[in-house]
Amino acid sequence: MRPRPILAALAAAALAVLPAAPALADGDDAAAQRAATAQRAAADGAAAFTIEDPRIKESSGLAASRTHPGVYWTHNDSDDGPYVYAVDSRTGRTVATVTLSGIETRDVEAISLGPDGSLYVGDIGDNFGGRWKEVWIYRFAEPKTLKDTTVTPTRYTVRYEDGPRDAESLMVHPKTGRVYIVSKKRSGPGALYAAPEKLSASGVNVFRKTADIDTWATDGAFSPDGTRLVVRGYFDAIEYRWRDGRPEEIGRPSVPLQRQGESVTFAPDGRTLMYGTEGKRSSVQPVVLQGDLLPDAAAKQRDDAKGGGASRGGPDGGDGDDRTRTIALGAGTLAVAAVLVLGVRRVVRRR
Repeated sequence: MRPRPILAALAAAALAVLPAAPALADGDDAAAQRAATAQRAAADGAAAFTIEDPRIKESSGLAASRTHPGVYWTHNDSDDGPYVYAVDSRTGRTVATVTLSGIETRDVEAISLGPDGSLYVGDIGDNFGGRWKEVWIYRFAEPKTLKDTTVTPTRYTVRYEDGPRDAESLMVHPKTGRVYIVSKKRSGPGALYAAPEKLSASGVNVFRKTADIDTWATDGAFSPDGTRLVVRGYFDAIEYRWRDGRPEEIGRPSVPLQRQGESVTFAPDGRTLMYGTEGKRSSVQPVVLQGDLLPDAAAKQRDDAKGGGASRGGPDGGDGDDRTRTIALGAGTLAVAAVLVLGVRRVVRRR
């Protein structure tokens, strides 16, 4: 007899004799809960969406609007021009295009929103691995009305204390307003660079190295409360606790598999990372944070909503007992099936 039918039959028998894992919630309740969660996520701008604008082919940065709920600011990589787009995450459509007057962009790679309500656009890319001695940051006030408009941004000239660097990550701290850049490994070990406390529009702003960043950084973002910093690469991400102006690594959040992972920002709820990618009709994917990866303000809101902290389950406050039983039963099922499979293989080999 061929071994595969035997294996299939025995595996099916093993699954049949084991008790079924208990459901985490009744069907109707679970469906209602999922619908309510999805509705809240969409309202908060924390749900997945697709950028529908055919002009946006190389979305390279993301910033969640604080003025317009559900709206994300983005821009193309090189070869597009001085444009910034406001995308409504509920529809994926562009609801405003901002043209930056008086500048000629070279390699725009990042965008961040400061505590003063200004958008900071980082023309900081250098595909030649450090050929350009200077790069630039453009700042303009986030428009109060979503419509096509032209603005004249403030332009800041940037140099690094240890020479030119290729970079794609620019972050503005939401409390102090200080600007940071993370260099890419293309031009040496990745590192975090801090701007002077106040940027100068008339002189050169020298960014100084403050920490090593061990990833091929394509974007970074501070949490809305300023207690966490996330830096992503193409396939990974690192999260840091931000303490006294320095990062302390605390973990590695999940990263969705994307065509060319280029951007990341926190959703306004502070609980969710939004990951973007380049390409036509590119998708923006959410990842909900758990445990220590939750920013302080989001963790406090969660604990307050539960009346002083999660007394059951894991960091997401779910029913830990049910989940543990489910995992244990699933592991038991796999273990029994594995034993049967190994036994049959031995029998087959002997035959």
